[in-house]
Amino acid sequence: MSITPAEPGTEAIDLGTRTSDLRIRALAPLPAPNALLAAMPLGTARSDLVTTSRREVRDVLTGEDDRLLTIVGPCSVHDPVAALDYASRLATIRRELSDDLVVVMRVYFEKPRTTVGWKGLINDPHLDGSHDVTRGLSLAREVLLGVLDAGVPAAAEFLEPTSPQYIADAVTWGAIGARNAESQVHRQLASGLSMPVGFKNATDGDVQIAVDGCITAASEHTFFGADGEGRAAAVETAGNPDCHVILRGGRSGPNYGRDDVAAALRVARTSGLSGAAANGLIVDASHGNSGKDHVRQAGVVREIADRIADGERGVTGLMMESFLVAGAQKPAPLEQLTYGQSVTDACMDWDTTEDLLRTLAKAVRERRG
Repeated sequence: MSITPAEPGTEAIDLGTRTSDLRIRALAPLPAPNALLAAMPLGTARSDLVTTSRREVRDVLTGEDDRLLTIVGPCSVHDPVAALDYASRLATIRRELSDDLVVVMRVYFEKPRTTVGWKGLINDPHLDGSHDVTRGLSLAREVLLGVLDAGVPAAAEFLEPTSPQYIADAVTWGAIGARNAESQVHRQLASGLSMPVGFKNATDGDVQIAVDGCITAASEHTFFGADGEGRAAAVETAGNPDCHVILRGGRSGPNYGRDDVAAALRVARTSGLSGAAANGLIVDASHGNSGKDHVRQAGVVREIADRIADGERGVTGLMMESFLVAGAQKPAPLEQLTYGQSVTDACMDWDTTEDLLRTLAKAVRERRG
């Protein structure tokens, strides 16, 4: 029998009879979501932008608005200064092309990993393995508010079921990634989110999983969660009718072709989906559709632009991974990194991005004409 030494005034713990937390090193309390929101409030102007842009995104996805939803930005945010630099540039071209494109910036703070790796700004904001999550949550909200102040709506992928309590009020469009599209936890989470949510096809390319995710998220659910004070709670949701499919390719190859889009929409419609999910879908030009090659990604975008100009309407949105500098670098403390270059997937540079946005806007005008 093993007995741990007792602190003065406490009883010794018999490790031979303990059955819980045997592999937990520490539990670090986080601030309550309401406390962070009170310290960093959204405010009226930002709230108006979120509300308006959510409506615009919904209208594009359902076909009531003939513009193209364009979700563009870094694979993941690691440098707040560079992210806000990018947002200020995007704001200018967003205003210029607003008649043809609804531009939303990727502001991703959580990164799912196939095995291990840097998990994003919220989990490890200093990029050094210190996992200062309290600082990460605060920094993430600070970045989101800054992006909104630039006049740009934000998109985010939701990975941890608790993190939306801290940031979701500032997010216009959400995503459930390929690794989580089949997860009941994430489908339930999407059912209670206040914005349109895209489900990616599975990593093997299976579209039915994304369709099933949309069906599940549109339904009511009751599940374990937390309230605004951080207390454990039973969460009841009304269901999210604005979920839709994202084609991101997979191990079986790309799936952004005209026939792929038509086949995915057939699956959605025959499965009983309506609204945004039945009207069209979003194509992710990165990941499996370009082999994570940022040069090839630009080619994918141009191919889709040609199809849109030719009249195709099944593609209602496009995702692009883009940052200030092309390519990618390995994560390291900020002072050791190239400014404006991704630390996760390789991204297109700003000049290429600007050119592609203009190309897409021209394609929309041609389709409209």
